[in-house]
Amino acid sequence: MKRRSFIKASSIASTPLVLGGVSVAPLVNNTFSNFVNLDSDRVLVLIQLSGGNDGLNTLIPLDQYENLVGVRPQIVLPESEIITLKDNLGLHPSMTAMKSVFDDGHIGIIQGVGYPNQNRSHFRSTDIWHTASSADTYLSTGWLGRYFDHFHPDYPEAFPNEDCPDPFALTIGSSVSETCQGMSGNFSLALVDPDNLDQLATPVNNEISEGCYANKLDFLTKTIEQTNAYGSVIKDANDLGTNISTLYNENDQLAQKLKLVAKLIKGGLRTKVYVVSLGGFDTHAGQVVEGETSTGAHAELLRELSEGIYAFHEDLKALDLFDRVAGMTYSEFGRRIRSNFSNGTDHGTAAPLMVFGSCVLPNVHGENAEISMDVDDQEGVPMQYDFRSVYGSVLSDWLEVDEDVINDVLEGEFQKIDLFADCSTVSTIENDSQSIAMRIFPNPTDQKITLEFESKGELIKISMFDTLGHEVKVITNQFRSSGLHTLQIDISEFPLGPYFVRIQTKKAQKTVRIVKI
Repeated sequence: MKRRSFIKASSIASTPLVLGGVSVAPLVNNTFSNFVNLDSDRVLVLIQLSGGNDGLNTLIPLDQYENLVGVRPQIVLPESEIITLKDNLGLHPSMTAMKSVFDDGHIGIIQGVGYPNQNRSHFRSTDIWHTASSADTYLSTGWLGRYFDHFHPDYPEAFPNEDCPDPFALTIGSSVSETCQGMSGNFSLALVDPDNLDQLATPVNNEISEGCYANKLDFLTKTIEQTNAYGSVIKDANDLGTNISTLYNENDQLAQKLKLVAKLIKGGLRTKVYVVSLGGFDTHAGQVVEGETSTGAHAELLRELSEGIYAFHEDLKALDLFDRVAGMTYSEFGRRIRSNFSNGTDHGTAAPLMVFGSCVLPNVHGENAEISMDVDDQEGVPMQYDFRSVYGSVLSDWLEVDEDVINDVLEGEFQKIDLFADCSTVSTIENDSQSIAMRIFPNPTDQKITLEFESKGELIKISMFDTLGHEVKVITNQFRSSGLHTLQIDISEFPLGPYFVRIQTKKAQKTVRIVKI
């Protein structure tokens, strides 16, 4: 008996794997205080860009512009229309609203976010991002679901209760987010229309206490009770909440979703995580209008994203919620460097990710990707940051989770990225993320390369990747003493063509393109 069969008439839904009983009594042993700061009322908003966002058409490496013209002749933006963010980095001209948020010092940019052994399937790559698994591992729980499981291992049994009357997470849409899937249930509820939260009728014939249908009736009854209980507090928050900003576009779905998020937070809902999505980024064809490349499907999507975040940003300030909320964009992969012949781009590798909020450090983490005129049709933007390092840094510095717990949630250690500042101080753009001194020669090469790099006395991993994002060789992964190190690497086993060498420490990384001739 599937839960959705009984709650499809309601505007709120959840699809856990297993859903247990609901009791209004508080838990005897509330494990929440063992892991997080109970005084924290911080909220995380995830914006999923479904389909694979073209990062090179979103954040443009201006120092590579000439070569972009060569490899993307059908879709490259006119240089005069690109919005300059800083130094050699530009923004799509439809994102003027986002530029305002950046100028306010409330956006951090992480370049080249992906994972080793990139999978270019929408379904599998989305699954990897949602579960925070490695490319060859299949997990049944989401990264936020495991985060919540640490706090509330008894969920959904005995929830909601007096200590935790609100949903832990909300997906604004018709289905719950797999990021919030826990061991025994999904911590996210799907919310379509808070103005139409009808109470579901609870079965009154509870005489079947034994037999093959007893557990099904019990499941049904408790599911409805939990849905009604959560629906009631959401309705109350919606009735009490308000919006002040008049910038939300009534015709933009993302803007309306973010408007609802701001309203519910203002209404007192203590939900920790909100997930919203914007689809349409699978731009194989018609990404731009031919001859007018600053317009088209991708430009419209970026405008909607930009204006939605800006309206949300201004609303949070007006509602006195600014220091409580941080947001993050993500997409399952980027697009390839070379455009196709349909005025579009195909599935690629890494892409930029944006974090926004009043407490976000307004830095650009990472470097512009090198665009070479000899890229093949398959080459994607190389990974600089593993997306799990972004997740780990958000859990650590925004949701205030202990590092040991984060390592358990992410099933391994993560590279710390300084994404957030103390909200009580004014953030300024001073220092971007650390870089690593590394030199590779000869490049191009035929048989061997020499690596020179500086170590600060730390664990260093150096790997080689092909143009599809596959990790083809781990050169070293061990502690290196302080000072200059030199390694000679035999690459005679590899076919001719371009590769990427990536070096990573606990706090920094660098990716360099090499070519075997």
